[in-house]
Amino acid sequence: MKALTWQGRRTIGYGDVPDPRIEEPTDAVVKVTSSGICGSDLHLYEVMGPFLDVGDVLGHEVIGVVEETGSAVGGLQPGDRVVVPFQIACGSCFMCTQGLQTQCETTQVRDQKMGAALFGYTKLYGQVPGGQAEYLRVPQAQYGPIKVPEGPPDDRFVYLSDVLPTAWQAVEYAGIPDGGTVVVLGLGPIGDMACRIALHRGHRVLGVDLVPDRLRRAQANGVETVAYSGHVADELRDLTGGRGPDSVIDAVGMEAHGSPVARLAQQAAGLLPDAIERTFMRKAGVDRMAALLLAVDVVRRGGTVSLVGVYGGAADPLPMMTMFDKQIQLRMGQANVRRWSGQILPLLTDEDPLHVDTFATHHLPLADGPAAYRMFQQKEDGAVKVLLKP
Repeated sequence: MKALTWQGRRTIGYGDVPDPRIEEPTDAVVKVTSSGICGSDLHLYEVMGPFLDVGDVLGHEVIGVVEETGSAVGGLQPGDRVVVPFQIACGSCFMCTQGLQTQCETTQVRDQKMGAALFGYTKLYGQVPGGQAEYLRVPQAQYGPIKVPEGPPDDRFVYLSDVLPTAWQAVEYAGIPDGGTVVVLGLGPIGDMACRIALHRGHRVLGVDLVPDRLRRAQANGVETVAYSGHVADELRDLTGGRGPDSVIDAVGMEAHGSPVARLAQQAAGLLPDAIERTFMRKAGVDRMAALLLAVDVVRRGGTVSLVGVYGGAADPLPMMTMFDKQIQLRMGQANVRRWSGQILPLLTDEDPLHVDTFATHHLPLADGPAAYRMFQQKEDGAVKVLLKP
């Protein structure tokens, strides 16, 4: 089959890889009909190379049709239309029953001291082949895949794989009070969707980015937008009565602009041999912290910071004195897809209150994936969300 594979820093290949097959009774094979490029995929494109091997199949946002199931997979049959959550979870262990599917004890990648295995996301998360491909092997298919109706286009449901539950959890974790205000830092796919969900719940939403296209897109949906600058914290305080917002969602993560020292650290790490770079990244502070530091600075005293952008460094300095003094609550983590999917599905109706049908900015053939990665990484042509079709 054809797939997108990692071939080196800033190099994505399109070519033949082995067809997936049933390996365990709880497996299914899904024929992919659409697969998204996620903002976190760009971390693989740029920063996380030491944890990848040449030829690793990328992608973790998948909708498709069941081709085959293992003998222990009940409730699914060939022909079913399904969305595949980005994490691989069993549904029955202690962590899954607590609604913490990203900590699944069945698929935890213990040799890396990490949580549940993820599709297409490095050795840290199990090095499981991903879904930017024609077919996908789905482990733990007795629980993971979400059956969705026939009829509406893939755009209606594909975001259940990651974007919707990640943004939903970000808003949940933000703990925005009734009538409260939330600032969303970063208006890429997750930040944009978090804005839509917060607006749908009746909150006041302020969105911050430095890309004009993204600011205009959010503003068109009712978000009050602020262009990122050196005095953005003061602007946000001015817009919230001098106190600061009740909650801040950091939807940026490890590659934030405004962190020149950390950027140099990331670039310097890229010059090291992979084995040394892996150790360096796991033990050093290599994240660009501008977004998180801004969140801590601007949130009101007693407020909440919801951290949804991906961070990778192990020794990043945090302003603990300020966080303690301001009584900030901090919540974070990979989204627990099946915890939220039942609450989200009723919104994916013909009324489309979250405007998912028009969320993608680009629909491209899978073969154009290498160019699509470059376009998304460079923020060209208004790229916010790219869907690939095999």
